[in-house]
Amino acid sequence: MGGLLAGSLLLAACADVTIPRPAPHPIPSQEGDRRILAGEWEYEDGAVVLLKLDEQGNGPYAWKDGQFETHAVNGHAWYGMWFQKENDREGGFLVELSTDFSEGAGSWWYTRIESDRAPTQKGGTFHLTRKSLPANASETPPAP
Repeated sequence: MGGLLAGSLLLAACADVTIPRPAPHPIPSQEGDRRILAGEWEYEDGAVVLLKLDEQGNGPYAWKDGQFETHAVNGHAWYGMWFQKENDREGGFLVELSTDFSEGAGSWWYTRIESDRAPTQKGGTFHLTRKSLPANASETPPAP
């Protein structure tokens, strides 16, 4: 009887616990070598836009005065944020890169539209294709 009562109390206590929901697109804390992203990429989402990324995987694009910002590369998964000044929007993205890192399939979503920090508008999907490597990509990185 004591075990049954203790079990009932435990269940009652657990019923009042609120379990937080995870973020819809978590960004991992592990970090890979971002230099694999450096160079020019074609971003295709209906139209084709050229991305020019530095050795940290960051760079501008012409559509709506946009900017790509890499947060992590984990294996073949590439996570980051995008920002567009012209239409005052921002969001996140996730790309699954091919085994040779020459292309990738991605999805994007909104995190803010103007002053709305919880937009309900859906994002979309896109495809990336590497167009060129930076001039120093063939150089061997220095030893630590």
